[in-house]
Amino acid sequence: MNLFKKRTNVVSISLSRQAWARFRREPLGMISLVFIGLVCLTAILGYLITPDKSPFANQQYLELGLKKPGFRVDMLYIRKADAPAGSSWFHTMLMGERSACTSIPVSSYRIIRDTLYYKPWSDPGTGISAVNKISLKQAGPPVKKTFWLGTDRFGRDYLSQVIIGARVSLAVGFISVFISLLIGISLGAIAGYFRGWADNLIMWFINVVWSIPTLLLVIAITFALGKGFWQVFVAVGLTMWVDVARMVRGQVLSLREKEFVEAGHALGFSDTRIIIRHILPNVMAAVIVISAANFASAILLEAGLSFLGLGVQPPVPSWGSMIKENYGYIILDYAYLAILPGIAIMLLVLAFMLMGNSLRDALDVKSRA
Repeated sequence: MNLFKKRTNVVSISLSRQAWARFRREPLGMISLVFIGLVCLTAILGYLITPDKSPFANQQYLELGLKKPGFRVDMLYIRKADAPAGSSWFHTMLMGERSACTSIPVSSYRIIRDTLYYKPWSDPGTGISAVNKISLKQAGPPVKKTFWLGTDRFGRDYLSQVIIGARVSLAVGFISVFISLLIGISLGAIAGYFRGWADNLIMWFINVVWSIPTLLLVIAITFALGKGFWQVFVAVGLTMWVDVARMVRGQVLSLREKEFVEAGHALGFSDTRIIIRHILPNVMAAVIVISAANFASAILLEAGLSFLGLGVQPPVPSWGSMIKENYGYIILDYAYLAILPGIAIMLLVLAFMLMGNSLRDALDVKSRA
């Protein structure tokens, strides 16, 4: 028996290596995998690499609203009397950090002895009455700050908004796909293995959910659970399990008639052990492929909900909400504010779809190296 298990493990490792070798020969799949990896790395690092490290990248400079990409300005940093204590890099990476300084954009400045004279960006005119002064003990000389993707109408750094917005899309994808797999695999395996009244009941429920348009079902669940960050995960996950359940049921119906299942019954294995340790591992290849497609669908659903105002709520940045806030500028000279998050959604969805197609070809046992 132990020898049989060791041999099975060796065969599984060999098949995994063959599948990976076939996947590496798919150029579009590898490019998609690298792109998804870079997006995930950027989202994980988050505030460590964003120019704006404030929570939700929500540092606003109303006087700098709607500046073009590459805009540069002198920024004066005045130390706060009640400056917050420094946080660890891990806390900063996850949650951002409150700035220890008050930042003021300035249009001009000069230093006389130990006094800094500066003119705030919003002050009109050039007269001495518009000039403020501060001791160099409270603030250092202004430094150049570059807004690489410009600013939105609230003067927020747009590059930081795009980077932190990637977190929402990826988080919705991961958590909603996990929820859909948990429900779909469980119901599909029960329906396909036990058949009879359990299969009829589960298939009836699947057909009822299947008949409801996905977006309308998501909106209904969102209304029931409320608007918010975690509610979107649950709402999207509860609508994506149907595809998984139907696929798993079909696979299990076929596998339950195989010889190794009959051998398991003959050895006295329980139904739970046969399903979990013998049937489901043979279904995981198809589950991985459908998970990639569901990941792309989850990203689109989250973007649609945020665009409709039913997704994550401000000030949490989301690619869908960024399109909603800036779609009015498409006919003006600031169309990139809506186009950039749209391109980000398109590229990420396309990457997951191409990777799913490559995984399907690589995991197909009928293909030849």
